[in-house]
Amino acid sequence: MDKNYREFRTGQGVPASGTYTCQSGAKAELSEKDQFPVCPVSNEETYWKHDDE
Repeated sequence: MDKNYREFRTGQGVPASGTYTCQSGAKAELSEKDQFPVCPVSNEETYWKHDDE
């Protein structure tokens, strides 16, 4: 699967530093080896995608 379309779930390790967007559309700047947080909008588990720059 193309890494640009891979989704990551809350609690998984961040594979590469960068900006990620959750299912609610909120963006977060995350560092490699951090863990994906809960959604900043709903405060619940979510899926994250890496933003293409």
